Order: sequence, then C-alpha cells, then structure tokens
Amino acid sequence: MTTFRIAPSILSADFARLGEEVRNVVAAGADIIHFDVMDNHYVPNLTVGPLVCQAIRPHVQVPIDVHLMVKPVDRIIPDFAKAGANIITFHPEASDHIDRTLQLIRDNGCKAGLVFNPATPLHHLEHVMDKIDMILIMSVNPGFGGQSFIPQALKKIALARQMINESGRDILLEVDGGIKVDNIAAAAAAGADTFVAGSAIFGQPDYKAVIDAMRVQLATV
Repeated sequence: MTTFRIAPSILSADFARLGEEVRNVVAAGADIIHFDVMDNHYVPNLTVGPLVCQAIRPHVQVPIDVHLMVKPVDRIIPDFAKAGANIITFHPEASDHIDRTLQLIRDNGCKAGLVFNPATPLHHLEHVMDKIDMILIMSVNPGFGGQSFIPQALKKIALARQMINESGRDILLEVDGGIKVDNIAAAAAAGADTFVAGSAIFGQPDYKAVIDAMRVQLATV
C-alpha cells in the first residue's frame, strides 16, 4: 500500500511567526516541510536562504525538503545541507552537470532529486536514476505561490511513476503546484505519493481540518 505524504510549503506561511507556523502544521499532521528557494534569477521572485532553514530546523523533527529554484545550484547546496535540509531538489536547467550536482547533494548527506517544470521533458532522468531519491513534478510554472494546477501534469506524473517502477528503486514522486483537497486524489491516482500544498493549507484557519480532508481524499485512491 502506498504511503502518502503531505508537505506544506512555507512559502504561504506567516513569515513573522515561522517557527510557530511549522510547529503548528506538523502538529496538524504534516509529514514534511517543503522549503521553496527562489533567487530572482532562475525564477522571477526572491524568497529565503539557508539561514531561514537553519532557524526552523530546531522547531520540527520531520524532514525538510528544500526545492532549489536557483541557478547555478552547486554553490548553495552545502549551505542548505549544513542548515538541516534532508532532501534537496533542483531543476536540470540550473546545472551544467546534473550527475555531479546529484552526487554533491548526496556527498553532503542529503537525499537528492530533480524537478521538472511543466514544459521540461523527463529524459534527464534516464542516466541518473541510480542517484535519484525524489522526482518533483511541477504542476504550475515555478516562481510564485497560489497558482492553479495545470492538468497536463497528470500525464507527466504517470510517466514518472512508470520510470520509477521500471527502475526498481524506492523513489519519492512529489507534485507541487495548485494542490488542494479537490484535486489531490487525481494526482495520487496518476502516481504521486508526496504532495506539496501551500495556500491550500496555510491560507486556511484550521490546518488539521485541511490535512485531514486531504487524507480522506487520498484514502479513496
């Protein structure tokens, strides 16, 4: 039976109360904290760096999943590893040597993954599956929170699931972008097992009610 994981994105949290926010969302049932890093270069927005990751690390025991929307990526990876990241993912377009960057993440003690934008093909995976611990399918174009889910992502999730199954490896398949109670089951049915949700959780007054509702939907898959 598939283990489903809910990964709230702190991009939508109240940054004035970030420690409290991550504690509350984990208490509400979150499995992972998703940490969106944007550099105003690879994507048109600027968010947070390793110091913020280091600041929230003592507040939660669950894994911190760092999604690097930065270019180049290699310079910043060791900093996030030292700051307490457990999983680090990056976009293939942001690395000159994908295999080397994946190995760098692992050498720094973290699980490694690749992120695929809506128009990025999955062929980058073909020669590096042995170094992949997570595949992240973007169901919006990266750079901003609160966007609507792109339905075409379901086909890419299904294709990524097929590649994972054929590899025989234990690889997480995460989806990020516009995930909410009324579409999480469709993403799970396509093959995703880890779900990033930002405004759908942090934009609501009762985090536990939303996460519980998501789990009810996942139980139907």
